[in-house]
Amino acid sequence: MNRLPVAERREQLIEAALAVASRDGIDAATVRAVAAEAGVSLGVVHYCFQDKDELLRAMAHAITTANLERSLGELPEQVADPETVIEGVLDALWTGIRESRGPQLLSYELTTSSLRHSELNQVAIEQYRGQWAAAEQVLDLVERTAHVGWSLPRGDLARTVVAVIDGYSLAWLVDGDGEAARAGLLAFGRYLSTMAVPVALEPVGADVGDTAATPA
Repeated sequence: MNRLPVAERREQLIEAALAVASRDGIDAATVRAVAAEAGVSLGVVHYCFQDKDELLRAMAHAITTANLERSLGELPEQVADPETVIEGVLDALWTGIRESRGPQLLSYELTTSSLRHSELNQVAIEQYRGQWAAAEQVLDLVERTAHVGWSLPRGDLARTVVAVIDGYSLAWLVDGDGEAARAGLLAFGRYLSTMAVPVALEPVGADVGDTAATPA
């Protein structure tokens, strides 16, 4: 067996766990099954993860991170209007979701399984904290790309964004109508753009690390 740094081995095991759970369901993602999928011993899994709870949290984080990376990949390089920026982000996100049905279904299984087992409750809590934080990061980058602020607190909008994406994703998993889900998300994006408030640009010579903006 090749000796890998712990961080690389953890990534390998997370990928193996996602593969098993996406293919066979969350209950099938036992430590033994993950070890077999990755081609390592049980001891390696236990060395990298304290328990299954920690592995499940890592899996949820990996799904959220993948969705975030898809969204941010479509931000325009030049300044654009809020609706264009938001549409690009949501379109890229939805394309990624459609191409990863197994992991998306798994994300809901992680939530419900965590809520049914008190010892795993922290998984669901951290899962949604991660999604809210990711949505806030996207909103922050939209602000800087389109030079806007928001008429509502960013944290409140982030929760709304996650709730809407969850709703359309779950409906798509049920009825398979991807076009209806995409159309609904883009309509929400147009609504979200109405909450964007123009802000004044930072004066020349301002500290580029200061992201605070002044309402126009």
